[in-house]
Amino acid sequence: MAELLLSKGYEVHGTKRRSSSFNTSRIDHLVADPRFHLHYMDVTDPLSVAQVLEQISPFDEIYNLAAQSHVGVSFEMPGYTFDSIARGTLNMLEAMRRFAPKARFYQASSSEMFGNQPAPQSESTPFAPVSPYACSKVAAHHLATTYRKAYGLYVSCGILFNHESPRRGETFVTRKITMGLARIKAGLQDKLVLGNLNARRDWGYAPEYVYAMWRMLQRDTPDDYVIGTGTSITVENWLDICLVFCGLTRSVIEFDDRYMRPVEVGNLRAHSSKALTALGWEARTYAASLARIMMEAEMKEAHRICPPV
Repeated sequence: MAELLLSKGYEVHGTKRRSSSFNTSRIDHLVADPRFHLHYMDVTDPLSVAQVLEQISPFDEIYNLAAQSHVGVSFEMPGYTFDSIARGTLNMLEAMRRFAPKARFYQASSSEMFGNQPAPQSESTPFAPVSPYACSKVAAHHLATTYRKAYGLYVSCGILFNHESPRRGETFVTRKITMGLARIKAGLQDKLVLGNLNARRDWGYAPEYVYAMWRMLQRDTPDDYVIGTGTSITVENWLDICLVFCGLTRSVIEFDDRYMRPVEVGNLRAHSSKALTALGWEARTYAASLARIMMEAEMKEAHRICPPV
């Protein structure tokens, strides 16, 4: 998102939580740009949020992407998940209402909010969350739409289906598979341990999805939009595509039920016709091509760590 906005001439202010170790590797290449600024902030602390928004006001657009975003972890840390998503969104909306009521606000909603509703899911599909993460996202989504209606704020919600890239966190299954197989191929590890292979997801390419976020805030009026490719494959399908790419077999895969969730979501697949009509947006990269993009990046990194003899 920061790269997209900078390419369009924006001055970009990002935030990060205070940590005892550096955790900005994905954006370090932006630091040299004088239009890019980074501030310490924690969305769970309303004073922290208010101070930062007051400091950088006036501003035009806010993209609220903050979250404890791992569905599996949300079962282990439900309180923190809810605070970082729902309370964090509330803190952001309140600070916007106070310091920048004319700004435009993007709320990162999630396909997980639909739970096990029949696919494909659209803006009119009722929410049926089945994880603390999804429940938190539903609460944040309703807060966003409430502030839009109650206070006349410009708030748009993007209900994004899974969006991936080589920058995806290492604990998410797509990246876990591509990184694990590349490391096995390079001789850096022996096995890849996975959980549920039957979950079916609509996987798209993250750079295309951040463009959809930006397009939402260029509309004259705020609204909610489902963003996805309209296709879905299983985790097993993704695994097979990646195995073929790197010339490995299922013999390197192990199953461990510790990676199973208390409640599983079966099939998420987007119906994004509204985004095409209103935003002129449609996905261009589908799962097979996305898997190749991620595998190529992982193989390059594995060869850097352990060059072929």
